[in-house]
Amino acid sequence: MKPTPCLTAATIIVIALATLTSLTSRATTPVTPPGATNTDARLERGKYLVENVGLCADCHTPRLPTGEFDRTRWLLGAALPFQPTVPMPWSPAAPPIAGLPSMTEAQAVSFLQTATRPDGTMPRPPMPPFRFSPEDADAVVGYLKSLAK
Repeated sequence: MKPTPCLTAATIIVIALATLTSLTSRATTPVTPPGATNTDARLERGKYLVENVGLCADCHTPRLPTGEFDRTRWLLGAALPFQPTVPMPWSPAAPPIAGLPSMTEAQAVSFLQTATRPDGTMPRPPMPPFRFSPEDADAVVGYLKSLAK
């Protein structure tokens, strides 16, 4: 008689989390509306990635005294409102990224794929070392460029 395989509680939890993650990511990823152009879809995807995945505003947008983001200075750079809990190299401020004033589009796409600046250095924490796909990096750059003042 062969023993029947038994699912452990850990296996069930992993399957449940994978299913939930899959359903959640499908539900929150923007859908291109009928009649939209490729440019519209690119900018909408970029906005989604900046605001919901990268959470760029957390560091790159100043806050009002109420704690809300100052939408009049959206992604125009800000002093970081938090510090590391252990000594480490740390950036005291996040630079402006609306309009991408410090990089060309090609440099910004490369940066979002490699986490390396045009001069070959890596940004200091808390900037995460993003590894976006070429398409997503291009969408983020398109959206940021569209915010030029």
